[in-house]
Amino acid sequence: MAGEITETGELYSPYVGLVYMFNLIVGTGALTMPKAFASAGWLVSLVLLVFLGFMSFVTTTFVVEAMAAANAQLRWKRMENHQEEDDDHSSTASDSDSLQDNYERAERRPILSVQRHGSPNLFEITDRVEMGQMASMFFSKVGVNLFYICIIVYLYGDLAIYAAAVPFSLMQVSCTTGNDSCGVEADTRYNDTAPCWGRLRRVDVYRIYLAVFTLLLGPFTFFDVQKTKYLQILTSLMRWVAFTIMIVLALVRIGRGHGEGRPPLADLSGVRNLFGVCVYSFMCQHSLPSLLTPVSSKRHLTRLVLLDYVLILAFYSLLSFTAIFCFRGDSLLDMYTLNFARCDVVSVAAVRFFLGLFPVFTISTNFPIIAVTLRNNWKTLFHREGGTYPWVVDRVAFPTLTLVPPVLVAFCTHDLESLVGITGAYAGTGIQYVIPACLVYLCRKDAQLALGPRAANRHRSPFHHAFWVGFVLLWAFSCFLFVTANIVLSETKA
Repeated sequence: MAGEITETGELYSPYVGLVYMFNLIVGTGALTMPKAFASAGWLVSLVLLVFLGFMSFVTTTFVVEAMAAANAQLRWKRMENHQEEDDDHSSTASDSDSLQDNYERAERRPILSVQRHGSPNLFEITDRVEMGQMASMFFSKVGVNLFYICIIVYLYGDLAIYAAAVPFSLMQVSCTTGNDSCGVEADTRYNDTAPCWGRLRRVDVYRIYLAVFTLLLGPFTFFDVQKTKYLQILTSLMRWVAFTIMIVLALVRIGRGHGEGRPPLADLSGVRNLFGVCVYSFMCQHSLPSLLTPVSSKRHLTRLVLLDYVLILAFYSLLSFTAIFCFRGDSLLDMYTLNFARCDVVSVAAVRFFLGLFPVFTISTNFPIIAVTLRNNWKTLFHREGGTYPWVVDRVAFPTLTLVPPVLVAFCTHDLESLVGITGAYAGTGIQYVIPACLVYLCRKDAQLALGPRAANRHRSPFHHAFWVGFVLLWAFSCFLFVTANIVLSETKA
């Protein structure tokens, strides 16, 4: 999410890129989706999941088109700079007036005339232009600031979800073990005052784990850290082992006639959280430049992205439907893995502990990465050209500003479904709908002014009609109003 033009990195095949994109999208949100499905009803959930998946695909193609337009602008500027250097070498000091005329002619020259001299396609995606840099290229100063505020709010939500999920999972597993029980009972889900270890209540144990989590991972916020290739492979492997085990166990349980779920057809009271969870679960737009730029062949990029979305829709549907028919709706926990801590579901203790602690391993590796990203976005938001930050501000103030708010939120609540729902419904709507729509609209205007109407962007979105930009923005505004009204009405009734 850094607002820079960065190294493309090692190239990989389109199908490897497809796998990377699949792993990026299918993350923590998938673990909260079964509960949201059960709350909203299976038919409403399926329809909304498919529609939101389609909308996410539309805005993904918008971002790809904007990436191509940003590359074209950078390539054009490099060509013009080379042309100016050639003019400088071929002129003398006494030709200053003619040099100025040449420069003015170069500024007015259509880029298509430059492209005809055997140079590569202007719209080829070769430079990794991050979202922040695209915002600075196409947005006004106010737009750039709003972009970074939206990213920051989303990252705060991400960190709050992670900071709550790890202690919550540890609390559920350890309190179950401490009470010599073999299952996570549904009636203890919100009963934080229930005993756990002697006089310690469940909420006390949760906050102890939160403090340990903060002390162990919080210091990484004060340094630079990045996810290594091998760590990514390990976490991806653990994720797919866990998802496969859960789906197979649920299918076996249903096949043996032990399924407890009787989900309703529709329950509109659960739509608000379902919407936020689905938006959060399809989030990938902010990472597309890092993900798609290294793809070696981008000839059929849109088709591969479409295939990825179809596979993800199928996976989310399989995971959620097996869950809601395997477990009662009131027994489904916010973190789906914890439903497999019951002996009647999983008889092997090692598997129960692996699934119960799975979020701890995967989320703990991501927390420092997201924290450093958020810290860097704060720095970019307040950065002024040519200015530098004092050491205390750079190394103490910004990391503290990054770490404290999400930890405080996690201290106050561990309701993961609501945290994911609110993060997805507000900041997620901005990143997934509003920013891509505005980017593609402004980059098209910029390309027409600079290149002329005949310029052909080979990565143009299939949804290139202006109607789709307006529809996405209208949908985002409607979602914002719906979620806000739903929250207000819920609080009023309470």
